Amino acid sequence: MRRDHATDGKPVLRFASGLQVRVGNLKAGLGLLITATLLATLSAGLGVTQAGIPDLLRALTGAEIGDAQTYALWTVRLPRIVLGFMAGWAVALAGAMLQSIARNPLADPGLFGLSQGSMTMIMILFVLAPTAPKVMIALAAMAGGLGVAMLLIWLVGGERSSGLAILLMGIAIESMLSSVGSLLILYMPPEASLALSEWMAGSLFKARWPTIAIFAPLILLSIAGIFLFGRALSAYDLGNETAMAIGEPVGRSRPVLLAFAVLLSAAAVTAVGPLTFLGVLAPHLAGSISPAISRARLFLSALMGGILVIAADAMTRGLVGDIPMPIGLSLTIIGVPLFILALRFQALRKMQTH
Repeated sequence: MRRDHATDGKPVLRFASGLQVRVGNLKAGLGLLITATLLATLSAGLGVTQAGIPDLLRALTGAEIGDAQTYALWTVRLPRIVLGFMAGWAVALAGAMLQSIARNPLADPGLFGLSQGSMTMIMILFVLAPTAPKVMIALAAMAGGLGVAMLLIWLVGGERSSGLAILLMGIAIESMLSSVGSLLILYMPPEASLALSEWMAGSLFKARWPTIAIFAPLILLSIAGIFLFGRALSAYDLGNETAMAIGEPVGRSRPVLLAFAVLLSAAAVTAVGPLTFLGVLAPHLAGSISPAISRARLFLSALMGGILVIAADAMTRGLVGDIPMPIGLSLTIIGVPLFILALRFQALRKMQTH
């Protein structure tokens, strides 16, 4: 490893394998990791029961803590923190990938219809089998998301189809599936309709360790995916024609990238419900902190997504205790002002450069 400078003059670290990392991106990543740790520590201490990280450390060293503190930490708070970070990571990573594929900064799993495909299949499963196990729900979510992805690829044609065509077709499919979902909620029994409405708002209230154990391998897979797909996505950022000109097999790689984004999105939808706007919000906020491309952009976006969900959950429990406030509402309250500020700072930065 040696320190060098990129073509734009910014410092980078070059490795013997050929990988290079911008120093600014590395500092931003470390800063986001520290922020996530601090937010998790703060979140662990929020709630009706007086318990926090000191109690957790005492329990890990063998000291006795009260049953109420044990329950609050191990059964309620820590699962919410861990699952929230994982879900935010997955949705933000999927959003960053889809933005490169579509070459559109507003693309995310919801806008492509992938999340809506997963939600529609889960809703149909709830209608047909209200007591379906978690495995069937996860499979239904995957089937719905993959169905939409395959439909998108078929409708927009071959490898020369533009990212804009995929995005517009995704919006059309999403609108149609949203109508189907509204009809299902409208004509379902009141109890099932209420349960579905609460789930569609997004919630960490039912976070449990078994769900985390199922989700964890996907997070590890996503880290490998960042290294595998980062280079291809940087080619997509240049446009389909340029990507093909430099040797990227668009016809083969695009379905793989869409399938991977579906896997991430469907897992998050199954675990916590839809996290609306997070796939757009997190990559933009990460980019405002440290502009990045390729693998660094994916990694920073995923970290930002996890941080935003932890912050939203902390705000929920800090303001209203253990009432199951929708995580989607908390994300909107926190994320939208940050999004506006980020856009404003970017505009000011461009004015100063000119």
